[in-house]
Amino acid sequence: MSARTKARKRALDMLYAADLREVPVERVLADEAERAAGEPERQASWLYAREIVDGVIDHRAEIDELITSHSRGWTLERMPAIDRAVLRIAVWEIVHNDEVPDGVAISEAVEAVTVLSTDDSAGFVNGLLSAVAGDRS
Repeated sequence: MSARTKARKRALDMLYAADLREVPVERVLADEAERAAGEPERQASWLYAREIVDGVIDHRAEIDELITSHSRGWTLERMPAIDRAVLRIAVWEIVHNDEVPDGVAISEAVEAVTVLSTDDSAGFVNGLLSAVAGDRS
């Protein structure tokens, strides 16, 4: 597993935990930063995970608007929490991180929901993210 894939998983864990526990993402990020300080072997994944989470925090309104405007018949609140977190990460990568090709962001997101979410999530996430990426072209 690549360092970026590990970082996405780490960012996903933080966003998902904050959502489920109904606490600010910043608090979960601070807790994870303390933990990361004691794990120098995981430094590479921590740096990108933090960049992702900071990016989602900084652009949350825009990201959520893009998700909402491209979802058909689904509000953010109705989506599984894991799907919301995966979508927020992937939309941030598509819109705000030029180092990650759109196809990679989409593929990683689809893989995550295939493993972690409902049977219908992969198609939903793929379609929504493809629409977001298509709008940027």
